[in-house]
Amino acid sequence: MASGGGNGDKNQLKLYSYWRSSCSRRVRIALSLKELKYEDRAVNILKGEQFSPEFRKVNPLGYVPVLVDGDIVLSDSFAIIMYLEAKYPQHPLLPRDLQKRGINYQAANIVSSSIQPRQNLTILKYIEERVGPNEQLAWAKQHIEKGLAALEKLLKDHAGRYATGDEVFLADLFLAPQLDAASKMFNVDMTQFPLLSRLNEAYNEIPAFQDALAEKQPEAPSASTS
Repeated sequence: MASGGGNGDKNQLKLYSYWRSSCSRRVRIALSLKELKYEDRAVNILKGEQFSPEFRKVNPLGYVPVLVDGDIVLSDSFAIIMYLEAKYPQHPLLPRDLQKRGINYQAANIVSSSIQPRQNLTILKYIEERVGPNEQLAWAKQHIEKGLAALEKLLKDHAGRYATGDEVFLADLFLAPQLDAASKMFNVDMTQFPLLSRLNEAYNEIPAFQDALAEKQPEAPSASTS
């Protein structure tokens, strides 16, 4: 439930994000599942807006997403989601079962630490400059497939309709954007990951996941021209 940019209510949650960012999408899903209203503040990474003095005030690293909740400013999607989980208990994103909770932490970390950083725009640009433009996709694809193989193995004994059972939890918020990016942006053959492919199909039926899609964000090119 995002509202457009502007001054807005100073007490309203504010989310600095980029429409195509998988990290931002994780947070949008969490906010939607918890039915939290927020003000969307778009940051155009391609135009370098993340390096502007204004944005550097909220995150000196120059990364999205950033959540502002009153005087509290948080960057990093994992930290933001855990904060939301602690403050807003509706629709819990962590199961009570400790083993399942641990699997959720592990799956989320595989995505956020072992896969996503290696497909980050900054890294891909570095590879293009130092190695060559034809190496970007192959390099990213190799690391994505390695991470997805680990997730396929990790979740095979725990998955139900979703990653760790029949309810949506933390792992699902991290998996959905990554699976979408793997197939659409990096041409990964998802048939080698049948479990993850089935989960991705299930995510496509959840309104909160669909509303968070990149192409449905107001600043997305397709959305702005429709």
